[in-house]
Amino acid sequence: MRTLSDLYVKGQRVVTGESMEPRAVHIANGKIRAVLPVAAVPAGAEVLDAGDLVVMPGIVDTHVHINDPGRDSWEGFETATRAAAKGGVTMVCDMPLNSLPSTVSISALHAKARALEGRAHVDVGLTGGAVPENPKELRDLFREGVLAFKCFLADSGVAEFSHVNEAELAIAMGILADVGAPLFVHAELPGPLEEAARALAGDPRAYATFLASRPKTAEDAAVDMVIRTCRDTRARAHIVHLSSSSALDLVLRAKDEGLPFTAETCPHYLTFVAEDVPDGATSFKCCPPVRERENREKLWEALKKGVLEQVVTDHSPSTVDLKCSGSGDFMRAWGGISSLQLGLSAVWTEASQRGFSLVDLSRLLSAAPAKLVGLEGRKGRIAPGYDADLVFFDPEGTFSVAAAELEHKNKITPYEGRTLKGKVARTILRGETIYRADEPLGRPHGAWVTRSERR
Repeated sequence: MRTLSDLYVKGQRVVTGESMEPRAVHIANGKIRAVLPVAAVPAGAEVLDAGDLVVMPGIVDTHVHINDPGRDSWEGFETATRAAAKGGVTMVCDMPLNSLPSTVSISALHAKARALEGRAHVDVGLTGGAVPENPKELRDLFREGVLAFKCFLADSGVAEFSHVNEAELAIAMGILADVGAPLFVHAELPGPLEEAARALAGDPRAYATFLASRPKTAEDAAVDMVIRTCRDTRARAHIVHLSSSSALDLVLRAKDEGLPFTAETCPHYLTFVAEDVPDGATSFKCCPPVRERENREKLWEALKKGVLEQVVTDHSPSTVDLKCSGSGDFMRAWGGISSLQLGLSAVWTEASQRGFSLVDLSRLLSAAPAKLVGLEGRKGRIAPGYDADLVFFDPEGTFSVAAAELEHKNKITPYEGRTLKGKVARTILRGETIYRADEPLGRPHGAWVTRSERR
């Protein structure tokens, strides 16, 4: 695909900041030089006309498990970023697990960087792990280029990435407050999970059995603990993949208190409801779980009110055998949902029914995630000085999800057969078209992104 080195992208519906209007975007050397009225495009300039397609900032997905190196049979940089490009995602942040080794040391970070080199179709940020064994590594990891850190408060699902207790969380957050790094927290506590497990009975193929094993109380207590530690340390704390609506009041109070505290949710919590999950359908399993219909609507209300600030996929794939698709055993299946290629359309499908605008969509999926990882001013908006990462989006188009046609390495997704609204027609990364509908992807052009613009 040809390089868009110096041109004007124009359209009748261009999302810039808090508005959507006819605009021309002047791109030079991979950056946005200016955003102009369409009539200001110079005669004879090279122009890419989006017509009536919406031109949006590229999606920034700050919660993606690529698992490479070490577990690239689950997912790898090549396949994950191909899926991202087709889904309008121009930047992903890779989680520190489930790769081998986990990104908890400088040597492991360098292994990650080598694994993505020449294989990433979109830009990639790397996240470091905060585990009980590595508090002395945190400062060096941040200086070396990680954008954020991630910890678990309960079993992570892989032995090599230990969860932290409250004292260990406080140590990590104290260090990260000093260096200015955000901490992503998987918020479930072991106590309520263990209590639920002791009381558990029922068919392991029944979704209701699995749902009972991950009660809201595990999330709520964890969120409360993180808020207390945030108050004590003033570290930047961010709750990932929030599913419990009963934790929303805690989040709101922390924000009203002025704490450096935010939370996200995911497309699957905004799309699916527990009442509709078929027994044995382990493609729906994730931790925390998809909850009831009323819970889903409260998450949407929290997004509208700004209590939740962003939506990211938590793309967490695995092999077919780990999903236990044959037995349908929810209690043994890997907990993770594959949706990197579908996140934009999945969220718009539901958001458009609830009064959200495309400007809202861009804020939730692009601007807020970019700000979270310190890339405000570079990613997530169509504005002068930003990377020229754009998506041409047809918000009225629809398609039926065929898992076999997705770029994810393992073709397992609960979206199979679902009709989604909104189709990606073109994805542009730093001024270059990396995906155009119905055309093969070109060679990888993504890079490792750090706050210092490492290339």
